[in-house]
Amino acid sequence: MVRIVYLVLALLLYGVAAADVADVYDFSDRAQEQRYQDLIAELRCPKCQNQNIADSNAPISKDMRDVVYRMMKDGASNEEIIESLVGRFGEFVRYKPELDSRTFLLWATPAIAVFGGFLVVAGVVIRSRRAGPESPALSAEEKARVDKMLTDQDRSS
Repeated sequence: MVRIVYLVLALLLYGVAAADVADVYDFSDRAQEQRYQDLIAELRCPKCQNQNIADSNAPISKDMRDVVYRMMKDGASNEEIIESLVGRFGEFVRYKPELDSRTFLLWATPAIAVFGGFLVVAGVVIRSRRAGPESPALSAEEKARVDKMLTDQDRSS
């Protein structure tokens, strides 16, 4: 009986110890809170698989949220906050990287794919128009064989 009581107490204490404490930040107004939410939603967790720092439970995401909050309180602009995190973690933390020489191919890939698909479709259409009808006409001997098969089939049914 004593073991059961200890087991129940241990499970209860473990549950309290393992509970995830939510980030609590004080904002002066609703606009500042919305700005914070927008910033953490557009920054990617460097450890997680395609997850923003708002939704991530990784310790690095919590640190990034703390940095965003602290920099906001110090009066930094959105661009300064993002550039600070990009400088620390690399361009990967942006969901929408800026257009520059390093990211040009990333931004151009959808247009290149659409243009390439258009070229393939146009090539197929042009080739099929040039080829003409695909099925050659039957020879007289083949026509006679088909007619004979059809008449035989009509008689048997």
